Amino acid sequence: MDRHVLALVLLWAGTAALLLAALALVVLPGPYLRLHALSPAAGLGAPLVALALAVDTGPGRAAVKLLVVGLLSAVGGTVTTMAVARATLRTESEAPR
Repeated sequence: MDRHVLALVLLWAGTAALLLAALALVVLPGPYLRLHALSPAAGLGAPLVALALAVDTGPGRAAVKLLVVGLLSAVGGTVTTMAVARATLRTESEAPR
């Protein structure tokens, strides 16, 4: 398979994951369901786009930098989602009823 075709397939998959997560963010009620919808965007969508760009760039420094960005996005997005969920839970438990 040509490198450019593989990059396009990865880019389409990443873009589809990001768009579906954005649609779910708009449609779903409540903060926890919205956080659940954002998890695939951070853990799958952005890393797939970075991987697509790295594949299309070819071997070299730029590809390595893009792979590092994709890895940081996958790990950082998951950690951020957990932190926001904990902060939301803490805020809800401290709010007067």
